Amino acid sequence: MEKEQQVAGNHLLSLENRQQLRATGVLDVDSFDERAVVLLTNMGVLTVEGEDLHINQLNVANGDIAIEGAVERMTYTDLKGKSGGGMLGRLFR
Repeated sequence: MEKEQQVAGNHLLSLENRQQLRATGVLDVDSFDERAVVLLTNMGVLTVEGEDLHINQLNVANGDIAIEGAVERMTYTDLKGKSGGGMLGRLFR
């Protein structure tokens, strides 16, 4: 139970040189390939897009993941399917 609360608590992203991404607060990996990794986090769905992406470390019990590759984009979508934002997203709400 304590580990579930820890995962549900904090969400942190760390991107080093657009090559090494570390994240906490990961609840599950929805899908992954060399072009995209889709993660369910406690802050919504996080899609990481790029090239030659690889999951180097995954510990769902602790909510930690490490992804390596050329990160081009990270996008959040809330659990209801709405995009995380942008100017056009705010205009059409």
